[in-house]
Amino acid sequence: MRSIRRARPEVIAGLGEAGVATVHEAGSAHLFPPEIAPIQHDARIAGSAVTVSCPPGDNLMIHAAVEMIEPGDVLVVATTAPADNGMFGELLAVSVMSRGCAGLVTNGGVRDVADLRRIGFPVWARTVHAEGTTKTGVGSINLPVVCAGVEVGPGDVVVADDDGVAVVELERAEAVVELARLRVLNEDETRQRLASGELGLDIYGFRQRLGELGARWVDSVEE
Repeated sequence: MRSIRRARPEVIAGLGEAGVATVHEAGSAHLFPPEIAPIQHDARIAGSAVTVSCPPGDNLMIHAAVEMIEPGDVLVVATTAPADNGMFGELLAVSVMSRGCAGLVTNGGVRDVADLRRIGFPVWARTVHAEGTTKTGVGSINLPVVCAGVEVGPGDVVVADDDGVAVVELERAEAVVELARLRVLNEDETRQRLASGELGLDIYGFRQRLGELGARWVDSVEE
């Protein structure tokens, strides 16, 4: 599929500013498992998913997907069976960066990690492995994929940072970004109250909950 629908840029930017944890709490049901981890620190991205399905150990379809990328997109590469091969490395990163790609999420492996960090291309992957790939298999581009157990559709909004990766369905992106903004505002207010010395026990109503659960406070062991 050469053409996909994408969320409005301001929606994507808002989800990126909120970050993975807030987006997840605001209603993203699609949180990648923890084994899909960043290979770098302090990177935060958000973009429309360009989805790629590859046979295990074969990255031909990634090469074919490069021409589909528009600025700000995130490549989501799923292998149809487990494979540790380094499906993506520095040369592919240079290629997709020339198209404005924001980053890569994959349930496969990557390599050239030092170079990827050096050129500043963010990656979230299941493993790092130097083994190369074949170029003999056909898959799909911009059709729904299942990556690390998470269904991702073309144009879904991918948010990734040090906490992992979340995916917001394209149809829900507008609603989720509004909920995320509300959470950010509430957290700003709560942060100020905590900084002033108020206790989370009282702000969140946890003191009452503990009492309902049977907890009691005593002033000394003699009581």
